[in-house]
Amino acid sequence: MGTPHDRHDRPDPYSAGNAEDAPVVRVSVRDPDRMHELGRRIAALLGPGDLVLLSGELGAGKTTLTRGLGEGLGVRGAVTSPTFVIARVHPSLTGGPALVHVDAYRLGGGLDEMEDLDLDVSLPESVVVVEWGDGKVEDLSDARLHVVISRTVGEIAGVAGPGADPADDVREVTVTGVGPRWAKEDLSSLRV
Repeated sequence: MGTPHDRHDRPDPYSAGNAEDAPVVRVSVRDPDRMHELGRRIAALLGPGDLVLLSGELGAGKTTLTRGLGEGLGVRGAVTSPTFVIARVHPSLTGGPALVHVDAYRLGGGLDEMEDLDLDVSLPESVVVVEWGDGKVEDLSDARLHVVISRTVGEIAGVAGPGADPADDVREVTVTGVGPRWAKEDLSSLRV
């Protein structure tokens, strides 16, 4: 049974209307190391001004993926969940864009409530990654990368529940490019 934040079984509202034009790639990720590597591969596509929305239930791997993004972008500091501080800025060590990592889980008011974070000011020169940002930050940019992580515990082996083998705790990751920035982008390099 899903949680209120478990949106993997619902239509993606961000690609509605441009589904034919939106590049989409689906990747099965079997362990945290591969999730981290997927983050590194996504980072290779990102530049200043890019917005990334991460969706998935608690424990799905959003922060692990963001650690890979940070490593791929060459930023300073350990990338950890910003749940209690809402946002963390990781400056670049390589002259590239900073990584602004936001956790919007506890924020319910959408972009108005997030205005104090000055994300609109940070976005042009940074890569902004927002966990739990669905319905809250889409107005920041007409282009974004939407990453949905769904857990399929035990589904591969046909076993579900507490006795499921951890090796069967597979993540299905769907990466969708939304808007003009991503319209012609080839996302096939994200397959790990």
